[in-house]
Amino acid sequence: MAHSVTVPAIRSRKRRRGDEPIVMLTAYDTPGARIADSAGVDVILVGDSLANVVLGHRDTLQVDIAVMAHHVAAVARAGPRALVVGDMPWMSYHVSTEDTVRNGATLVRAGAEAVKLEGGRQRVPMVDALVSAEIPVVGHLGLTPQSVHAMGGYRVQAKEAAAAEALFVDAKALEAAGCFALVLEGVPDVVAARVTDELDIPTIGIGAGGACDGQVLVFHDVLGLGDGNYPKFVRRYAELGAAATEAVSAWAADVRTGAFPSEAETYHLPG
Repeated sequence: MAHSVTVPAIRSRKRRRGDEPIVMLTAYDTPGARIADSAGVDVILVGDSLANVVLGHRDTLQVDIAVMAHHVAAVARAGPRALVVGDMPWMSYHVSTEDTVRNGATLVRAGAEAVKLEGGRQRVPMVDALVSAEIPVVGHLGLTPQSVHAMGGYRVQAKEAAAAEALFVDAKALEAAGCFALVLEGVPDVVAARVTDELDIPTIGIGAGGACDGQVLVFHDVLGLGDGNYPKFVRRYAELGAAATEAVSAWAADVRTGAFPSEAETYHLPG
């Protein structure tokens, strides 16, 4: 089934033109993709955040292109109408343009319709190479989790004037290189608002205020399935972790008392 959300459709969406904000949510498997798509999100991001929220790592640096392709394929099997974007993991686009295109193609073959990578002007050759290979690219500036060690932790970025100006220059460079959208993470709202106003491509914020052209959050954070350490910018719309624990506890109690399985849940020989 052809997807009804396409790269050109996302690229053209700007709130200043009266367009509806873009809704992006992460998903990492088939059930998650089905939920996100049934809810009507525009873009499903198969984020390298799966390293933290699904695989239990302390940062996103522990996943490689094979792991990302595995999860992209699982999302694609849901057949979502939403646009599927695959995250390019750490060191999959840092060494050479040839490596970058080869790894981007791996995600596309797995089912991604676009890829996302982190970083500014230093990534322009990689973006150029991907776009030349007909692989659409989403940029990512601000708090870039793959740079956690260089940044000294997960800290709000571009708080000083010089850093904000550098981010703006990076954003313009990524747009010029051919990115069709830009994720802005962990930056002050006024900085995100300026970038959004100056770019012709849409910005998608996460901890970047309400002026962006769209918003993205992590699936497990929205549903209350995380470990309890939620960033300030997260709003939880359910507490499924607590509900799931309660359900499993009830089943375990029924097993221990003999209440499960009942006669209705048991197969019998015909008699």
